[in-house]
Parts: sequence; C-alpha cells; structure tokens
Amino acid sequence: MGGPDDGVSETGDERHDDDRVYYVISDLHIGGDEQLEEVPFLDELLEFLGELESTDENAELVINGDAFGLWEFTTIEGIEKFDALEASYPRLFEQFRKTGENVPITMLPGNHDHELAAYDEYVERFAAYNVDLIQDPSVSRPVGDAAIHFEHGHQRDPNNHIEDWGNPHASPLGYYYNTHVTSRAGQLSDRGRFNWLKDVQAVTPTEWMPLWILSKYVYREMNPILRYALVPFLFLLNISALVAILVGLDWLGIYGMPIEAVQTFLGQFGLAGTAIYGIIAANVMIAGLLLLLGVPLYLIKHDISRTIDRFGVFETDLTVDASAPYETAARELFEDEPETAVFCYGHTHRPGVESVDGGLLVNTGTWLKRLHRRDGITGFLPPVFYPSYQLCAVRIAPEADGIAVEYEAIEKPNPAPEELTLTERLLTLGRKPNPTLPDRTVIQPSARAEAAPKRASEAD
Repeated sequence: MGGPDDGVSETGDERHDDDRVYYVISDLHIGGDEQLEEVPFLDELLEFLGELESTDENAELVINGDAFGLWEFTTIEGIEKFDALEASYPRLFEQFRKTGENVPITMLPGNHDHELAAYDEYVERFAAYNVDLIQDPSVSRPVGDAAIHFEHGHQRDPNNHIEDWGNPHASPLGYYYNTHVTSRAGQLSDRGRFNWLKDVQAVTPTEWMPLWILSKYVYREMNPILRYALVPFLFLLNISALVAILVGLDWLGIYGMPIEAVQTFLGQFGLAGTAIYGIIAANVMIAGLLLLLGVPLYLIKHDISRTIDRFGVFETDLTVDASAPYETAARELFEDEPETAVFCYGHTHRPGVESVDGGLLVNTGTWLKRLHRRDGITGFLPPVFYPSYQLCAVRIAPEADGIAVEYEAIEKPNPAPEELTLTERLLTLGRKPNPTLPDRTVIQPSARAEAAPKRASEAD
C-alpha cells in the first residue's frame, strides 16, 4: 500500500489528494485507571472502522485528539501506557491495522493524550498498526482547491494549554483535575450502589461537578426507602408553599382564600380529616417561614453574584468560553491563510458548524456519554442529569459546488432506561432531551478566497 500522501491506493489505482474525502472523529477518551478502562461504544467504533476498511472512497480518517485518556493512567508512565492500551483493547488495535491497509489513518494529540507528542516511541508503535501519529499541534490537508486545518483545540483553552509542546511533564490545570479527580473516580466507581462515578468525564462544564455528585447521591446512593419517603414530603412542601402564598394574598385582601370550605370538606372525614388539615396547616407555616427567609436570601445571593460577575473574579479559573476562542482563531487563520476553508477541532464535546468569514468552524463532538441537565418538577430536589449518546463522524468532501461538511450519526441505544432510577424518570417526564446533529453545510471556498484581499485592504 502507498503512504498517505503518495496518491496510490493498495490496488494500484491513482488517487489524488484534491478529491480526497475526510472522516473526522475526536474525544474518544479510551483508557484510564480501573473503571475508566470500560469503553461502552467499542462495538460501534469497531463497526465504523470496519466500514472504512472496505470503502472504495479515496478517504482518510483523522482522529483529532483525545483518542486516549493517558492523563487518567496514574500508576504507569511513558510508553508503558501504550502497552496497557494494546493489552486492554486488542480488537481495536487489530482493526486499526486492517482499516489502515485501505485508508490512511492520521492521529493528532489532544490534552488528555498529550504524551503522544512527547515520546517518539509512540510514533513507531502506532505505525505498526498503520496509524500515522502526527506529533505537531495541528495539521493541514487539501480538499478540492482549498485546505482543512485540523487541531484538537485545547491550545485555545487556558486551563489545558500546553506551554512547552512535547514536554512529557507538561501539567496545566486540567492535568491536575484529571489525575486527581477523574482517575480517582475510575478507581472508586465500583464501590457505589451503582457504577456511575466513572462517567465523571461526561460532566461539562466542570462547574457542574458538585451538583452532579449531589444528584447521583440522591437518586443512586441514598437509601431507596428514604428517597421514596422524601419525594412525597417535598412535593407536599411545594404545595404548602403555594398555599402559603394564597394565605398571604388572603390576609392582604387580594384574594379570598376559601379556608372555611376546606375545613368543611375535610371535616366530613372525621378524625382523619382533622389530622390532614393539621398537617397542611403545619406545612403552610413552615413553608411560609421558608418563603419569608428565602426571598431576602435570594436577593442577597443574586446581588453577590452580579458583583462577582462584574469584577470577573472567577472567569479565568472556572469559566472557559466554549466558542469565542475558536471563532477568533478561525478568523485569524482564514485571514493569514486564504486557501484554508475549514477549521476543524474537538475538545469541547459540542458538535457544531458555524460560518466564520466565509469559512467553516467545525466541532467534531465526542464519543463519550453526554449529560443533559434537567431541573426536577420540584425545586427542592437536585436536577437530573439525563444521559444520551451522540456518536458521529464528520465527513468533509469536495463537491462540484464547493466543500460539503456533514455529520454521519452512529446509532447507539439510549442509556437512560438502565441508568435512570424511577424517581429520575418521573421527575423528567415530558422533558427528555433530543440532541440533534448539525445539518449538512456546503461552502464555496473560491468565493471566500476572492473576498480575502478585499477584507485585508479594508483593514489597512
């Protein structure tokens, strides 16, 4: 077989780079300590690679960073991590070998597998499986008369930016989070009532982590008897809060509360009715006190939050914009390199296509589970994090009318029925998330390139 760029297929047919089709995946996060070793999408990944093994297209597969979770291995170092991956996923590496015999496979390092850029041995070991490991931060490929820029995207994230590229000891803030939190979660996950802690990598943004843990405690780890007793109590507390508001309106003369009618109705049931009325009255008093305290506390909290936001106290350490840095980077790249029409990245786990100065900014999403926050019908319970999969491969191909970018969905059953408790399912009735992949998009790079000199002259 010819190499990735010699233009010759295994069968001897001439293939030209300008008509090559690119399939792009990223953020697989395969591997890690103990429970992180599980790959729930392995069968789907093998099937996808198997289809490329038999394709007649002039195609190339680009694995655009974070294929592996090397940061999440904390008991072994260096090239030993490749040995662990090879031993844990023999079917995957054998499929790499078979697929690479038909189409070139290019792999770029991400932040979680930055060590791929640090040891030359990785290049040799992957080459044995027909995977071309590029140790640079980015790579460009021709598509039609234009070019695609590939990078993982973590260099635009201050929490994961690698200052000294290729340094095996590089340790941005994200490194410490993953070696101390993510890997530890993998070690502890099987100690719970259910094996849920291993999904820690799917929690985005990271600020949701404490809330996610609280949610899983209530819905997964809490004693079921206690949980099922708590739900109706909190539901009654919500009703009592509503009644307390109505009583307040009655006192103010705004709304006439039919208290006597309620007493008469419950009185028909004798002692049981009297007990129910007493419970409701007690709850109304408690709810009223909570409301009286809650309103000023909410206003104080809101004012503190506005002050913090105004000073930007937490912006650098906690909040990373998932889109603006990439829009800026794409805009600068398109201006410096008019022949580049597509800026393709991953890292944020959010699949999307956006037009930027006539080019396309393309995010390849993730193969990890995605967690969608859904606040419960009662405000006294933590939100439910509804799981789903959104596996996809981005196909970038030249066409007669330009360059087409489309997301090819890879079907995987919804994990919610097995992973959500009855309580979680009840609290999210009618609010099941329905994540969708972007529509097919076509651009004309020639029009963008012609507009570039005009934009440059306007800037001057």
